[in-house]
Amino acid sequence: MSVEIMSRTGELTGGGVTGVTHRSPVRAGMRHHPLVGVGVALASAAAFGTSGPFAKSLLVSGWSPGLVTTLRLTLAALVLFVPTLMALRGKWGVLWRSKWLVVGYGLTGVAGAQLAYFNAVTHLSVGVALLLEYLAPTIIVGWLWARHRQTPRRLTVTGIGLSMIGLLLVLNLAGGARVSLIGVAWGLVAAVCLTMYFLLSDQVDADLPPIALAGVGLFVGTVALWTAGLLGIVDLAKGATSVDLAGSMVAWWVPLLVIALLAAAFAYVTGIVAVRMLGAKVASFVALTEVLFAVLFAWLVLSELPSPIQLGGGVLIIAGLVAVRTDESRRPAA
Repeated sequence: MSVEIMSRTGELTGGGVTGVTHRSPVRAGMRHHPLVGVGVALASAAAFGTSGPFAKSLLVSGWSPGLVTTLRLTLAALVLFVPTLMALRGKWGVLWRSKWLVVGYGLTGVAGAQLAYFNAVTHLSVGVALLLEYLAPTIIVGWLWARHRQTPRRLTVTGIGLSMIGLLLVLNLAGGARVSLIGVAWGLVAAVCLTMYFLLSDQVDADLPPIALAGVGLFVGTVALWTAGLLGIVDLAKGATSVDLAGSMVAWWVPLLVIALLAAAFAYVTGIVAVRMLGAKVASFVALTEVLFAVLFAWLVLSELPSPIQLGGGVLIIAGLVAVRTDESRRPAA
């Protein structure tokens, strides 16, 4: 199936960036099986899903969310340093044209999203924190409606409704569960930052290779967090040298390597590829499956399992994903 998505790099609110309409070799003109993009998005979601459970093993051992996020991005940026330079051969002009979008991607979609999410995880369970963060697809639909007049159709609205009901069930407010307001606030900040991750991934010049966007974005996020840490804005407190992981005590760098290599370097590159193949809206809804992967990993690593009503909410969220993906597959190519 030929997937053609026109990506317009126009004026972004507060960014002051003006670009041109362009077609990507991935977004337009490339033939691939319709499930390839979904498969890449699922791989990214599964990789991202490891971050919460493995990071929480550090957080409960006294490590600050700021330091965990900073070290995670630093290691991932170092891993992608050489591949990024290789991918940028002959593309430095493309990077310069998209410089503000890339900076915004690094500050919000990389540093902001992860810092807010890890702060939410310190006050909420991994599953609940993720479901708050994944209000992002609904925000994206609203943005496309308000900014680009892409009125959501009935099936998309149904999918959003199912996802929102599922979210309420996962929070289990009616069941008397106590929810930390601080954790919820951090989760909502993460949702806004995640929205920027999807939108900016889709807006950056398609000639900029995904691995270069991921590498430069991680570098920007790393510099921002270390600067904020040195200025005392972000807490960089270090915790215990041994942490409990799946019932065994391991060195602190073991979970850190997992969230840096798998849940950052690999996850960001595949996530960008997925957005370019599927578009921001569909990719964001497929990414909702990260919640299920995170719940699975939280169960295996932390013995943290949601209640039956919360699991039912997760099923509704996935049903919403299917509805939106089905609706988008029916939309004529732009």
